[in-house]
Amino acid sequence: MAVYQLDDDLWFPDPHLGEPDGMIAVGGDLSVDRLILAYSNGFFPWFSFQHQDEPVWYCPLQRFVIFPDEIHISHSMRQLIYKERYQVTINRDFEGVIQGCATAQNRNREEGAWLGPAMIEAYTEMHRQGFAVSVEVWDGDSLVGGLYGISLGSSFFGESMFSLVPNASKLALIHLACVMDERGGRMIDCQFETPHLRSMGARYISYEEYISILNE
Repeated sequence: MAVYQLDDDLWFPDPHLGEPDGMIAVGGDLSVDRLILAYSNGFFPWFSFQHQDEPVWYCPLQRFVIFPDEIHISHSMRQLIYKERYQVTINRDFEGVIQGCATAQNRNREEGAWLGPAMIEAYTEMHRQGFAVSVEVWDGDSLVGGLYGISLGSSFFGESMFSLVPNASKLALIHLACVMDERGGRMIDCQFETPHLRSMGARYISYEEYISILNE
């Protein structure tokens, strides 16, 4: 097991050589080219911006994903959707969503907070170039929840979500899955397991199956 030091060249090591938790490399940058290379091969950056200056890269060999046609919509969520209290949009307010993900419930002040200025700048640039996507949940004119991530090919790589009202992030994820299912999307990468995501249909697949889907 090893953790590799990246340099200015665009490359990533074999993920099978990394740590058990998926940590595989340190360094490099958060340029658009490096991020595209990373996500295309199952890597993603995750590091505490309060304590680390360099990106830390992960590539777990067991991937926690949602297949859009397997999204679980509970009875209570179906009722909330049918009431049409909230409006859900895509790419209407990316900056609002990423700021919400960074600061909701004072996340940016927590020990280990990872969505800092460098990450926000990098993913905002990814959005400008058409690779990062946001899903917004609105209560009238107020942004009350959402999620954002990277969209490459038929896959979506979820980065973060937030809710200022109950179930807003679930609404965003359901909307994303339904739109992907309608348009032939294959997979939503959840990165890490949470009870929230497992309850909505997320499950583990091997890295080999994961890469096979990305390469289609």
